[in-house]
Amino acid sequence: MSCRLLYIVGGLIQGGLEQQLCYLLGTMDRARYRPAVVVWNYRESDPYLVRFRDLGIPLYCLTGATSRVAKLSALRRWVRQLQPEVIHSYSFHTNFGAEWGGRGAQAIRIGSIRGEFTRQVQSTGPWLGRLCARWPRDQICNSRNVAEAVGHSGPFLRPSRLFVVPNGLDLQRFRVTPLPAGGPAAIVGLGSLQPLKRWDRLLDAVGVLRRAGMDCTVRIVGEGPCRTALENQARELGIAEAVALVGYQEDIPGILSEATFLVHTSDSEGCPNAVMEAMASGRVVVATDAGDVPQLVEEGRTGFVVRRGDEEALVRRMASLIGDRELCVRMGRAGRAKAEREFGLDRLVAGVFHAYQALGWAC
Repeated sequence: MSCRLLYIVGGLIQGGLEQQLCYLLGTMDRARYRPAVVVWNYRESDPYLVRFRDLGIPLYCLTGATSRVAKLSALRRWVRQLQPEVIHSYSFHTNFGAEWGGRGAQAIRIGSIRGEFTRQVQSTGPWLGRLCARWPRDQICNSRNVAEAVGHSGPFLRPSRLFVVPNGLDLQRFRVTPLPAGGPAAIVGLGSLQPLKRWDRLLDAVGVLRRAGMDCTVRIVGEGPCRTALENQARELGIAEAVALVGYQEDIPGILSEATFLVHTSDSEGCPNAVMEAMASGRVVVATDAGDVPQLVEEGRTGFVVRRGDEEALVRRMASLIGDRELCVRMGRAGRAKAEREFGLDRLVAGVFHAYQALGWAC
């Protein structure tokens, strides 16, 4: 028995939702479920393009220059051609496209809410944001924290049914390696250089620590519009020689193997991959209390959770790890144990398919 699944994704950039879709497609039985992907804003230079092509999945691509009306028309044409049983928008801003493209077809339509709900609605635009929040009427959220926020929103600004499916992780790709021997504490940050990631907090903290005589460096992996501002900040703080903004990197396990610990300073999150990846690599985490971070990180056991805006607590927790490598090892082991219990890809696939089945999918 074979099925047909159609996914819609905004692009194939380096990001959490793109990675999760890649995990989902790579783990499912593709011969049985016959997935295909519509890329709403396709660019040949997008870093995840190679990964999706390697999966051997048909890609139906629309460029950013294509008008919204033309995209909706193309999507409806592809739906008629492919006759999918499920149409799943994996990006928030393509939710209404999945609803519109699937109308008139015998297909389950399901959307996604990934990250802070209000921020996603606002960033998508006053009208499209509201449409994507309400349609499709059934949606999947990757964060318990965000699901609670959706539940408190107005009745017109939320779906009828919301399923919570936390992110998964390829535990075979992320392995525990020994901490770097000697030298300065190597701090790593993983994530795009966007304002909401608040890497300025991390640089401020490193500046305080180095002025206090604590030997540490920081490497931030990701690309984005804040690069110049962060470079200027590092120079103004006098820590430019200790800061490396290394851009997009494919080998995240290798980056983490060279880290003493990870710091995550975001203002807005869903279920952050970076925190999960660090824990799976046996690296202790210091992170702000955004999204599901308080559920991922067990305070005082696998890492430290600090309140957003509490810069003194951030510095204090980082200092405790810089000064105690044994604590880093012990908490890192606890993090890996939790990852093995809770972060496997089987949870991701089972959760997504459970949502489809609850909506009437019988495959």
